[in-house]
Amino acid sequence: MRYEDFEFLRFETRPNGVLLITLDRAEHMNATNARLHWELTRIWGVIDADPAVRVAVVTGAGDRAFSAGGDLEWIAGMVGNPSRVAMVMKEAGEIVHTMMACEKPIISAINGVAVGAGLAVALLADISIMAEEARITDGHVRLGVAAGDHAAICWPLLCGMAKAKYYLLTADFINGREAERIGLVSLCVPRADLMAKAMEVANKLGTGSQQAIRLTKRSLNGWLDMARPVFDSSLAMEMLCFLGEDAAEGVAAVREKRAPVFPSAQG
Repeated sequence: MRYEDFEFLRFETRPNGVLLITLDRAEHMNATNARLHWELTRIWGVIDADPAVRVAVVTGAGDRAFSAGGDLEWIAGMVGNPSRVAMVMKEAGEIVHTMMACEKPIISAINGVAVGAGLAVALLADISIMAEEARITDGHVRLGVAAGDHAAICWPLLCGMAKAKYYLLTADFINGREAERIGLVSLCVPRADLMAKAMEVANKLGTGSQQAIRLTKRSLNGWLDMARPVFDSSLAMEMLCFLGEDAAEGVAAVREKRAPVFPSAQG
């Protein structure tokens, strides 16, 4: 693919080999629909093959969201649909694996709420910089499905098992200050300073020893490589849940803006 082939990703070339990538569905808070989800499986390979790019910075369009999770209609289409579930499972795995395989460093500038596949991109970035006012949540259990699209491979490494279990089992929101305090993100700064800080770090990487930086990333990703079986298992468990009754109730509750009443919690 070429950059112009992407529909919901916008690109801006900056000095020192920095490429700014913007998730661009601002009218939907940059939620991932089927097309954007697929594009997130492809972009990291394009960047990896582009000799002009040394560093990628990814952020969300507008002031409200990095990415507000999956588009509800798209998610609803997965419930009870084995063929759709199988396709999304393949793509979710590809997002994780292609981000890890990309030899160029990736920086996320988390400017607003981040959930779902958007959160996976934000936290799988090699360096994550979050606005103090932004909020993130892995909301899978709130929807009635297991946390599977990225959390099992990186949260225990980032913030420790105790915090990972707490936030993944409760789906509580985390603001920028708390995310930095527990180690879930690299840095947090006031929203007004977010892009300046992201570009400062990107320029530092873009003017550094490319071989040293890329091989250091490869070495550190060895820890994530060891967790791949855990990730693959968690992803399969998430998709299994989409074939059950709880996911149908979770989607209905979101649509109706009410608390879910999960069948598995009754009786």
